[in-house]
Amino acid sequence: MERPGGTLRSAIARAQPLLLTITDKQASLAPAQGKWSPKEIIGHLLDSANNNLARFIRLQSTDSLLFEPYAQEEWVHVQAYIETDWSGLVELWARYNLHIARVMDLVPDDARSRQRREHRPLGSTYAPLPADGIPTLDWLMRDYVEHLKHHLRQIDLALVR
Repeated sequence: MERPGGTLRSAIARAQPLLLTITDKQASLAPAQGKWSPKEIIGHLLDSANNNLARFIRLQSTDSLLFEPYAQEEWVHVQAYIETDWSGLVELWARYNLHIARVMDLVPDDARSRQRREHRPLGSTYAPLPADGIPTLDWLMRDYVEHLKHHLRQIDLALVR
C-alpha cells in the first residue's frame, strides 16, 4: 500500500494541471446558492492543510488524536478566497501540499502506526478506519488525502471548461 505522502503527491500531480485550465472567472462561480466556488474549495483545502500540518507534527509525540476543530465556513469567508487570483491560489495549494507530503514521509513508523485510543468523535471521515477501528496517525494522514480528493471531485472540470 502506498504511503500517504506518495498518494498526496500523485493527487497534486493529476489535479494541478487540470485546475489551471479553469479561468479565474470560472473559478469564482459557485455551482449553486450556498455552495463553494472552486476558489473557495481550494481555499478550504488550504485551511485544511494549515490545520493538518500542525496536527501531523504535534501528534507524533502524543498517544492521542485530540485536536481542536476549526470553523470552516468562517475561515473561507474571512480569507475572501473568492477575491484571490486563481492561478496563484492553485500554486500555493500545490506547493503547500507538496511540503505536507514531505512531512508525511518523515513521520517515523512507530509514531505513524501507534494506536490512538484517546480521540474525539471522528464525525465525517474519508478513509476507512483500520480493521480494529482504532485510529492511528497513518489513518489521519490517509483521511486528509481522501478529504482533499473528495473536494477536488467537487470541482467538476467538465462544467467549467
